[in-house]
Amino acid sequence: MTEDEWAELLTGMQYSVTRGHGTERPWTGLHNDTKGKGMFKCVCCNVDLFPSDYKFESGSGWPSFYDTQKLECGKSDNIERKSDGSFGMRRTEVLCKRCNAHLGHVFNDGPAPTGLRYCINSAALNFDKQ
Repeated sequence: MTEDEWAELLTGMQYSVTRGHGTERPWTGLHNDTKGKGMFKCVCCNVDLFPSDYKFESGSGWPSFYDTQKLECGKSDNIERKSDGSFGMRRTEVLCKRCNAHLGHVFNDGPAPTGLRYCINSAALNFDKQ
């Protein structure tokens, strides 16, 4: 899709986050408090990203997950990880592997069993409730 097509398809916040690598303000996102069984999907291409069973309350103000939806092989997922040195910080950016949408970042301060915290913008997610 072209940038104009993305801009037409997405809300302003969704476009800013997913295509412009922006960040929504903490505690303002739709899915920070989303509960229930289901799948969190990419807002741009609808690919499965995070099962609700992996969501936890991190206190960060953004939806947080300790793992990703694994593909049939059980090892890979729909997430691309990329080194991010913006704003003078060293972080790992996470993007949708299918459409390259910026989702958020992953940190090594999460709970067991992975020790990871995927800190994801609500604007980058849709929730498919089961």
